[in-house]
Amino acid sequence: MQIKEFLKKAASVVPSERQLRWYNTEFYAFVHFSPNTYTDREWGLGNEDPKIFNPVNFNPDQWTAAVKSAGMKGIVITAKHHDGFCLWPSKYTEHSIKNSPFMDGKGDIVGAVADACRRAGLKFGFYLSPWDRNSALYGTDKYNDYYKAQLTELLTQYGEIFHVWFDGACGEGPNGKKQVYDFDGYIELVRKYQPNATIFYDKGPDVRWVGNESGTARPSEWAVVPHELVPYAEKQVSCKAMEGSLDYMYNTDTVIGSMSNIIYANGLSFVGSETDMSIRPGWFYHKNEHPHSLERLFNTYITSVGANTCFNLNIPPRPDGLFDDEDVQRLSEFGKMLKSEFGTNLAKNAVITSETPYPTQPVFNIKFNSPCKVKYIVLKEDIAKGQRVENFVIQYKNDFGTFTSIYSSTCIGHKKICPIPQGEYKELRVMITSARDTVYLKDIEIY
Repeated sequence: MQIKEFLKKAASVVPSERQLRWYNTEFYAFVHFSPNTYTDREWGLGNEDPKIFNPVNFNPDQWTAAVKSAGMKGIVITAKHHDGFCLWPSKYTEHSIKNSPFMDGKGDIVGAVADACRRAGLKFGFYLSPWDRNSALYGTDKYNDYYKAQLTELLTQYGEIFHVWFDGACGEGPNGKKQVYDFDGYIELVRKYQPNATIFYDKGPDVRWVGNESGTARPSEWAVVPHELVPYAEKQVSCKAMEGSLDYMYNTDTVIGSMSNIIYANGLSFVGSETDMSIRPGWFYHKNEHPHSLERLFNTYITSVGANTCFNLNIPPRPDGLFDDEDVQRLSEFGKMLKSEFGTNLAKNAVITSETPYPTQPVFNIKFNSPCKVKYIVLKEDIAKGQRVENFVIQYKNDFGTFTSIYSSTCIGHKKICPIPQGEYKELRVMITSARDTVYLKDIEIY
């Protein structure tokens, strides 16, 4: 296959409408809450007594207020973690909130959070762990029917769902067998009952794991990736340019989606990555832990939302059901910092023009009437037309009238936040140095 033809095929891979909505969500909350909150564990054993679960001060409106203060746009609740305990009164198990003292067994954490999200104008999603350390069916063919029955409850009882989060954990069941998950069946149910919801799973179909829990995207964070990596996603094009194998590939690899590996792909799919991290070291609440620094959270935002991923930040409730005061304070500080850093777009004070000597190498010129303090240039591709930019450079005009490079990077995608050396600039330019096909950039933002 000619390299030009191959690149055009790669450039033609585009997101679905649900993936575009997910990308525009950008920043949302994870909430890990289960008997682990009371046993001080990260992974429960499945034999916990439901009576230990009793969040006496539970207030989902406190959660949504804290989430909104940070600028997040949704909440994903752990409806069931690996211990198998359900935060809703599932009729398919006794290991659930209905056998806890919370609200005398009449409570429903999932429903209460869904309602609170709608009151607050937030999106609502859920995590349902396929691994269940409590179910006696785990490790048998009947378990998939059990799991799909619970999945159907969540998909049909709580209104519009924006994001469904599947874990890939697969532990040994009580019968000594590991479960073969029916992800095709799980995905089919989500598409049937919540067609607008994105599905997170390591292998697709909509969103994949970024490969770490430290809040860092890889240097080149492509959403157009080899189909071998995401077999549950749609294969949009078949385009093997070089003979070879990508059987080794996994989400923890440093290079995914770059030219060096897509040329070996048997096809390409559009599956962006999600950066998930907890505000504290653990995913569940531990009283001896404290929230990460404001600087750590802000840097994670730059390397997640600002690097073509969405940021899913976990906030674990205390045993009483409230977010800890330290976390609430940190979220408020974080939101204020984001508004301070990205609240005023200086592009309105600039004249931005473009020139296109070659379709894959456009140049965008930025001129201010007088020197202007600049810290960030924000670039966005119109990914509805495909993710195309391979490399770019940002330059400024120095006192000698020549341009000097101050920032260079690789792909752009939905959003690329480029921190440039803080200073006063009168003239800047963004040069796309390589792209897979004609470049479509949205308006450049300057902060």
